[in-house]
Amino acid sequence: MSMMPHTPPFPPPVTGAWPCRIYPGDLAHAARVRAELRADLAALPTLSADLVDAVELCASEAFANAVAHTRSGRAGGRVVRALTRPAPDRLRLAVVDDGAPDTAPRIPVERTAEEWAEAETGRGLLLISALAAAWGTRPVVAFPGCAHLGTVVWAEFGPVRTEAAR
Repeated sequence: MSMMPHTPPFPPPVTGAWPCRIYPGDLAHAARVRAELRADLAALPTLSADLVDAVELCASEAFANAVAHTRSGRAGGRVVRALTRPAPDRLRLAVVDDGAPDTAPRIPVERTAEEWAEAETGRGLLLISALAAAWGTRPVVAFPGCAHLGTVVWAEFGPVRTEAAR
């Protein structure tokens, strides 16, 4: 009996997962995150260009947030990107950071309209919220005292129309 996790074949037939990708926690790798996600999504050639753009933008924003606001952006930090199809008509993106000691991802709510107009940051989660059918966060390990180990920011997109789903 093997204790190694099973990796579904690439590309996933109707439901499944692509291999996770691990990136150094440096914004210089954001273009690679986008390019590799676009390459993974090419396995589903009937996805609309708008959907591919939305997933790519959300991945880029979540990656940038992980680098800017968690230990992922420190020396040796990493960010993991996962892409799955939990159902034939759904895509789920997950970006996992190395953890933050005292904060969780959230949309800033204390800003006035004028402060939002002047703000140079703080819109990444708003973009994810606007583009995804659903999104959220959860700890990597949902066990008391383990919240510092990392956070998963996930976004689900759908309905996804492919030849198999039509």
